[in-house]
Amino acid sequence: MKKRLGCLHAHYSNIEYIENALSSYDVELIHFVDPALMYRVTSDEKFKVVDAQNKVKEQLEWIAQCNADAILITCTNYIAILQEEQLSISVPIIKIDEPYFEFICNIQQPQTILFTNPATVNGTMERLNQYAYNHQKSLDIEVMVINNTFELIMQGLKHEYDQEISKFLNTIINENRIISVAQLSMVDASQEVENMTSKPIINPLDTLISYIVNLLKIDKKS
Repeated sequence: MKKRLGCLHAHYSNIEYIENALSSYDVELIHFVDPALMYRVTSDEKFKVVDAQNKVKEQLEWIAQCNADAILITCTNYIAILQEEQLSISVPIIKIDEPYFEFICNIQQPQTILFTNPATVNGTMERLNQYAYNHQKSLDIEVMVINNTFELIMQGLKHEYDQEISKFLNTIINENRIISVAQLSMVDASQEVENMTSKPIINPLDTLISYIVNLLKIDKKS
């Protein structure tokens, strides 16, 4: 029986990343996209935190009813909003950044983590620090935001978005720090720079795929 993975995204651009990364595996992907939630969280003052939490809960319960074997959340803001104890579902929830957290918590050297969306920084870093604390890891991390960039991807200007990230990465790539990008939307640009410079750049997609394969016990397509 083919496993089914439900994927919850805040933007359509994330679908392609997951589809491509899992294309060689025998798994069915069903995608659910809601850019409006992030828009309301960041720009509607009347939209309360509890409203956002209820919306995420409703979305996950809806996806679970589609006979998903697991649910992947690709938006770090959604993950920060999620109140897992309120869920009435038994389907495993895969948070895109947890395998990434595990990976970077095992690095001893100084690190730089890059974001393009300022709204995701606090939630992600709080969760990373909590993860490190729970696993008794100490981190030496500098956070950098590539300003005035995230709106490009939200406007569908992916090429321009990737260019801005590549440009920024090239300015810091030779510093003596391990670099990673925290958002799925930054993966293409980071992989391109990695290929051009032969300098490793950690991203949440690579760490995620091996985690999904192990959790769902899915095989490569024959």
